[in-house]
Amino acid sequence: MTYEFGFNEAQDYDAFFEKGRGKHCLDLEIQLISALINPQAGKRLLDIGCGTGLSLAPFMGRGMNLTGIDPSPYMLDKAAERLGRQVDLHRGMAEDLPFEDNAFDTALLFFSLEFSGRPAKAIEEACRVAREQVVIGVHNWYAPQNMARRIKGFFFPDMYSHAQFFSVWELKIMMTSILGKVPVKWRTTIQFPLLSGSLIAWVESLRLIQWSYFGGFIGMRIKPVPKFRTRPLVLKTRCHKINKPATGLALGFKVKE
Repeated sequence: MTYEFGFNEAQDYDAFFEKGRGKHCLDLEIQLISALINPQAGKRLLDIGCGTGLSLAPFMGRGMNLTGIDPSPYMLDKAAERLGRQVDLHRGMAEDLPFEDNAFDTALLFFSLEFSGRPAKAIEEACRVAREQVVIGVHNWYAPQNMARRIKGFFFPDMYSHAQFFSVWELKIMMTSILGKVPVKWRTTIQFPLLSGSLIAWVESLRLIQWSYFGGFIGMRIKPVPKFRTRPLVLKTRCHKINKPATGLALGFKVKE
């Protein structure tokens, strides 16, 4: 079952990312996600599980058409406060999106796949509504800091106690089972969870560093197979009257497509 954030969790979520280590990590994560999305004016972006709007705010003012959807009314209230009328917000589930096929250029799942009861279905829906690409940002199962989070959550339950962590390999296997062989690009960030500052941020941005399988955050971009709407074609036929030899049947018909 998909986990829905309550009122107190919505408040705590924002507070964690407003300063200190939380803000440093969020900046690195948004930087990686933005590089994978490559935002362009006029493009349509859907943030699935948009939460309080933290992952949509960096794309405001770039001429993009922004939409967010989340199951929690408390998270959406915070998102509305942050984003105003510049973003179209909806309440709904990632596993059953209320949008048409190919309605967006990019679908983003940022810290939302972990809380989905059916992550494969959520990805399938994202691929259905995205015309060009699906971008996923998740906690890495193999990152030391996330291992510590899982252990801590076992003794002191928090929102991470409801999260399902993923690895690069697991995500790739899931993509292949859903989409077959499609282009996939991935990188990780937060390689040094105990350090921060401008120098660390620069090191984190290096491509060689981001090819690590053990960064705290995985960013992955998928290019779904193009989907086209089709409609049944009417089959037109013509009947030709032909003469038959006298064998008891006077007439016969031949159908030509």
